[in-house]
Amino acid sequence: MSEHNHYPIFVPDHDEEKDRIVIPDENGDENLFDVLFYFDVPETDKSYVVVVPVEEETGDDEEEEVFAFRYEDENDEFKLFPIETDEEWDIVEEMINTFSEEED
Repeated sequence: MSEHNHYPIFVPDHDEEKDRIVIPDENGDENLFDVLFYFDVPETDKSYVVVVPVEEETGDDEEEEVFAFRYEDENDEFKLFPIETDEEWDIVEEMINTFSEEED
């Protein structure tokens, strides 16, 4: 397994209201998520967002379930795409671990 670069993480400003997005599930029900962070991978020219469900916010004693998506933001239209390759998942997992370490 190759060592990935640590890409810059863009964390929404916590002094203001959190960045939130609505993501519909397979039944069409809308779910609200808080954005933990965004990051770009220059080598692939792709951008990612890592989110946590709003209702999942808990104390420090429980782990939160996090979700990650590739996104495109063109002409004020924010589109999410599933992460499909193992290589992308490796990068995302590493970034989540880096973010977690920085938060501790």
